[in-house]
Amino acid sequence: MISASQGRLQDRRPLSIIDIGSNSIRLVIYEGLARSPTLLFNEKMLAGLGRGIVSTGKLDPEAVTRSMEEFRRFRALSDQAGAERMYVLATAAAREAVNGPDFIHRAEDVLKTEIQVLSGREEAHYSALGVISGFHPANGIAGDLGGGSLELIDIDGETIGDGITLPLGGLRLQDMAKNSLTQAARITREQLARAKLLKGGQGRAFYTVGGTWRNLARLHMEMTNYPLGVMHHYEIGIESAANFLRQVAKAEIDKIKGIEGISKNRRSLLPYGAIVLQEIMAAMQPSKIIVSALGVREGFLYSLLDKAEQKADPLISAAEELARLRSRSVDHAHELVEWTGKAFAAFGIDETRDEARYRHAACLLADIGWRAHPEYRGKQSLNIIAHASFIGVDHPGRAFLALVSLFRHEGVFNEAAPEIRGLATPRYLERARVLAALLRVVYLLTAAMPGVMPRLKWENRGNGVLALVLPAALADLYGERPAGRLAQLAKVTNRRLVLAVEGGPSISVK
Repeated sequence: MISASQGRLQDRRPLSIIDIGSNSIRLVIYEGLARSPTLLFNEKMLAGLGRGIVSTGKLDPEAVTRSMEEFRRFRALSDQAGAERMYVLATAAAREAVNGPDFIHRAEDVLKTEIQVLSGREEAHYSALGVISGFHPANGIAGDLGGGSLELIDIDGETIGDGITLPLGGLRLQDMAKNSLTQAARITREQLARAKLLKGGQGRAFYTVGGTWRNLARLHMEMTNYPLGVMHHYEIGIESAANFLRQVAKAEIDKIKGIEGISKNRRSLLPYGAIVLQEIMAAMQPSKIIVSALGVREGFLYSLLDKAEQKADPLISAAEELARLRSRSVDHAHELVEWTGKAFAAFGIDETRDEARYRHAACLLADIGWRAHPEYRGKQSLNIIAHASFIGVDHPGRAFLALVSLFRHEGVFNEAAPEIRGLATPRYLERARVLAALLRVVYLLTAAMPGVMPRLKWENRGNGVLALVLPAALADLYGERPAGRLAQLAKVTNRRLVLAVEGGPSISVK
């Protein structure tokens, strides 16, 4: 085992996955098996194994040669990273080509491990598990568009419903249509007529999985000047999606803003991805399009977890890991979760299930920027949180988490980061200020160390007055500075507050 630095979790054992797709081959090395997996290393090559398979029935010979060379590199990289286990998954092209078995045999010799050639049903199943693992919860139809096939599957919470595999992957569709976009649209409509499950998705979300659709979403972000470049849980309204896809499907992609950020090898498949998504929207009539950054690989990892681990909240798991790695005291972070929950109850602030989750995560993340210069802790924390590889949180929720840390460090009425504030709902923005104001009070009483918060109490003193009471043993923590912070809390909550010592003095702050 390679010695891990303090920037890594010491109880994790790396593992790697190689995903052999019809268009791309990717190696991902993970820090370890976890509910919210963290990438140690990630590399892909656009091999194009499935190019021409419709006419020849075989994997592209040049792509096969290039793939074998890359497999040697991937094996060496996995060993170099100390991966204790390598999993190799192969999808549509390898399972359908007449020379697929020979390719798999050669690849196993190079990689020195067994390759799992997934059936269409298995591919759809793992793709569904990837979406299930990344949303809290998912409800709709998931579509995984690869180079060789399209998997569609119904998801409702943790329940996987009907699914189907169709020959509509980008490379295959391009081959079948003989580079005609008109023909591609006709073929797609004919194939989707077999997907009866799409009717059950009406009015629900459609989750897009796969590199072609992620690149389309990236272009949509550029076109709309979206302020947060995080792909997972990016949502596109139906009208906006229809107008955008119509433009891409005309193959005028070189005129689209941001196209220079898409590799030239990917660009030729974008119109076909747009056509498939257009036809799905017409057949399904979804409520919105949601991008999933998680697919077959992550679904396979999720399947390796035990049932208890699968049920863990992925956002809380990831926030817990950051607290362990970056905060002064993870015990203090846990105390914040409980104490702020009691404070919200004392103030009569109700919470939805997601709001409680987000408050929990925000408390775990509240101290991750402490090593930065004091003048930049807020902005650094906001940047880390806004762009972290979190799952199980939508973009407004992500904005809430980031703003709590910004306000906690730089003041509850700080007007920085307008683009992030614009993503938060008015309710989230108000809650972020309240939670940050609570954190600003309590950090002055705890010095970011555990043991104090469980001894602080909120007492109703009558006439609308609420007191934060310190036990007599902690009377020396009483003072003007925490009282000043309590005055800020009084302002954002519109409450009359008092800082008091049990059996001793008190300072009225409103």
